[in-house]
Amino acid sequence: MLTIASAEFVKSSVTVAQCPPQPLPEFAFIGRSNVGKSSLINMLVQRRKLAKTSGKPGKTQTINHFIINEGKRHPWYLVDLPGYGYAKTAKSDRKEWQKFITNYLEQRDNLICTMVLIDSRHEPQKIDLEFIEYLGLGGIPFACLFTKCDKMKPLALARNIELYKNTLLETFVTLPPIFATSAEHSTGRDELLAFLDQYIK
Repeated sequence: MLTIASAEFVKSSVTVAQCPPQPLPEFAFIGRSNVGKSSLINMLVQRRKLAKTSGKPGKTQTINHFIINEGKRHPWYLVDLPGYGYAKTAKSDRKEWQKFITNYLEQRDNLICTMVLIDSRHEPQKIDLEFIEYLGLGGIPFACLFTKCDKMKPLALARNIELYKNTLLETFVTLPPIFATSAEHSTGRDELLAFLDQYIK
C-alpha cells in the first residue's frame, strides 16, 4: 500500500512551460467548482491545510503542484487544477483557466491520470459529462471520484452512482475507475492510494 510520508507545495503555474521540470508521475485533481476538491486532497495526504479550502467557488485559479514523498523512493506530483463551471470571477478569467487547463491536460507528458471529482448528491450534470467526454475523446486517462458521500443515504448514493455509470456507458465502451469518497470520514482513501500505487511504482 502506498504511504504518504510528506506533502509540500512546490509552485503555482498558469502555463505548461511554468510547471515543474522534474518528470515525476503526476496526478491531476479537477471538478466542478465547490465539489470539495481541496478537502479531498487534504484528506488524501492527511494534511489539514495543504490545499486551501473555501466556501467561495473558484478559489483555485492556477495549476498548483505539490510534491509527495520528496526524497523517498517513489516521489510524485499531486496537481490541484482550477474548477470548471460556476465561479464568481470575471468571464475573461474563466476563459483563461479553460485555456491553460486544456493545454496542461493535452501537453503535460508526465500526467498519468486526471481525477475527475463529482458531487455524489446530484444526478448526472451536463457540465461533468461534457468534461468527461472531452477527456475520453482526447485519450486522456481519467478516473471518477464521487465526493461528499457521507451526505447521502446509502441507497440514494448507490442510485446516483449507478445512474452515472449507465449514462457513461451511453458514450464509453468501458467504465473508468470509480471511487466513492468522503473527506470528512476518509472514505475511499485506501482505495485511492492503492490505485495511485500501481502507477507510481
